[in-house]
Amino acid sequence: MAAAPVWSVDPRTGNPREQVAVEATAEEVDRAVRAAHAVRDALADRTVRAAFLRTAAELLSGAEEHVVEAADAETALGPARLTGELARTAAQLRAFAEVVEEGAYLDIHIDHEDGTRTPPWPDLRRVKIPLGVVAVYAASNFPLAFSVPGGDTASALAAGCPVVVKAHPDHPATSELCASLLRRAAARHGLPEDVVSVVHGFDAGVELVKHPLVAAAGFTGSVRGGRALFDAAAARPVPIPFHGELGSLNPVVVTEAAAAERGEQIGAGLGGSMTMGSGQFCTKPGFVLAPSGEAGDRLLKSLTETVSGTGSGVMLDHRMRDAFVAGVTERAALPDVDAPVTPGAGGEHTVSAGFLTVPASRLAEAGPHDALLEECFGPVAVVARYDSEAEITAVLSRLPGNLTATLQIATEEADGSAAGLLAELTPLAGRILVNGWPTGVAVAPAQHHGGPYPATTSTSTSVGATAVERWLRPVSYQSTPEALLPPELREDNPLGLPRRVDGRLK
Repeated sequence: MAAAPVWSVDPRTGNPREQVAVEATAEEVDRAVRAAHAVRDALADRTVRAAFLRTAAELLSGAEEHVVEAADAETALGPARLTGELARTAAQLRAFAEVVEEGAYLDIHIDHEDGTRTPPWPDLRRVKIPLGVVAVYAASNFPLAFSVPGGDTASALAAGCPVVVKAHPDHPATSELCASLLRRAAARHGLPEDVVSVVHGFDAGVELVKHPLVAAAGFTGSVRGGRALFDAAAARPVPIPFHGELGSLNPVVVTEAAAAERGEQIGAGLGGSMTMGSGQFCTKPGFVLAPSGEAGDRLLKSLTETVSGTGSGVMLDHRMRDAFVAGVTERAALPDVDAPVTPGAGGEHTVSAGFLTVPASRLAEAGPHDALLEECFGPVAVVARYDSEAEITAVLSRLPGNLTATLQIATEEADGSAAGLLAELTPLAGRILVNGWPTGVAVAPAQHHGGPYPATTSTSTSVGATAVERWLRPVSYQSTPEALLPPELREDNPLGLPRRVDGRLK
């Protein structure tokens, strides 16, 4: 049987653009993984790894015109958005190069022998080492920053792990172009090109997570797809870590005082955030608790004006478009649900933004309105109108895990009076915002992009310096002769790495 072709499709028309590749067979996945496994030692030199990551950033930036053109043709995200995403992707690679050079991620601990302890301590030296081949499952909505050259790939390479990427079917041409640039960067530093490779096809993705030489996996996508791969990773004869980002409602709580102080501003900000990128951000604020009454009405009036002024948008593919239209239609038909701006089909290939409102009391207990507490991918948000703080608490207690949670407060509430609400939001998400909007994830050392399930399947972050920790495991050497120790653990610290020796950072 001939291998199935992989087509690049224009989401603006639904028409195929070009055949990019063919779906990988099980034998081809096996070859890619074995090739990656065979070259894992080539990434051992931290200096070479850092240089490789910087060159990858340089080549991606140098090919900006071609990369943005390819990505826009396959995603319809627009040159402005994609140019910014490419700059973020390159900056992310450079940031991980700095992480590699600094070496703190190795988390080195040295405890010298101490016979006075009870029980006595032997000489113990701990360092983190790479897991091995990492499988990366590319995201649909970020063809660069969360795909072939994105954070999972960059952090895995920084950890010293070769990567096999399962390309997303929505942007195969972009994936191949970016992979070629990464492989070229590897070759410039004498690294085998197989430190990065790409496979295509649904079956290839399943084969990848099951392969015995794959040591870990990173995924960004739907709850259904991510959970299936997560279960497969756990069901292997040798289970592996699966770091999946699956979905997020990203709740927002607007206090009554905040709505009274600046309801119009909050409404406009919410409208801009929820419609950004046609609502296809994983951090889109999809659920809002806003007060009933006059202040809340002013917020909704501003939200209505902002969303009504948003033109129709193209989603990443027609399957997502159809799911969005069906999802908002189902939700809008529920009792006591109103649509001040009706979301749905904007045209044959587009969608129109909108939002739904519902009394918060409808969501306080399980029932048919539970669909409003599930993510709907696209430009829509649900605004639940509450009459009391007790209703806020009741609804928050029913929310699943999220990437973000936002609290909009008034100036007077910054004195600490809003601490209770902040405490209620904290268990729900990995990033808590006050008087901001969650769309936009800074690539910073203190960033955490993750959260309780189903936002993610682990406690790790996929953005920021500590994302590298996902692809490492600690090893302790006990009473090991100096000549047998890795250079990172030798007494004279020949590599000049930050280490904690006998409890003190040196």
